Amino acid sequence: MAAAAVIGIALGLIYGWVIDPIEYTDVPPNILREDYRADYVLMVAEAYHEELDSEVAARRLAVLGSESPAVITASTIEYANRNAFPQDEVQVLQNLLTAMQTYQPQGNTGP
Repeated sequence: MAAAAVIGIALGLIYGWVIDPIEYTDVPPNILREDYRADYVLMVAEAYHEELDSEVAARRLAVLGSESPAVITASTIEYANRNAFPQDEVQVLQNLLTAMQTYQPQGNTGP
């Protein structure tokens, strides 16, 4: 009985890890690993550098969770400094952080 259980577990692991492993596609950004999140925020920062549109940048950062865009950007700068990102990338992130710290969402002014 124990041998059958061991063989079943082994075959299940082989099937799940080797033969037909799960492949994630179209994963929402809020569940990305920290390094991929940093890459995403860096891409947003580079787009902001070209577009200079705080509203669009804030919306792009909002998909990463409920934290404010400034907090998301600040944590990415900390990650970038810990992982020796090039200085020009850190500067682009810093520019985005400055924009997100002064960003005020455009709300409905109507009744």
